[in-house]
Amino acid sequence: QVQLVESGGGLVQPGGSLRLSCAASGLTFRNYAMRWFRQAQGKERELVAGISSNGGSTNYADTSRGRFTISRDNAKNTVTLQMNSLKPEDTAVYYCNARLQPQDYWGQGTQVTVSS
Repeated sequence: QVQLVESGGGLVQPGGSLRLSCAASGLTFRNYAMRWFRQAQGKERELVAGISSNGGSTNYADTSRGRFTISRDNAKNTVTLQMNSLKPEDTAVYYCNARLQPQDYWGQGTQVTVSS
């Protein structure tokens, strides 16, 4: 059974930082591209960042590039999202995604709230 468990969300002031983690189990993690998505209330889910299976390639949405950093540890089956210079518009539920087409797995999400 594949499980993706996100952690690290919470309440942070504008300009602050958070580090999200996603722990994967039940799959051969090193074979999967990993991505972080987010979904704000009333909006569609959107891609935040992605990383290739070996970590050699990353991509970012325009809204996260330069502030967020995605990384992975294939020995620990984890992917992280370091988020700096957070803005109120970053408030959303953040989801971890593992993809090896046609397989696509999701975590349950972790809430990030940026507010003073």
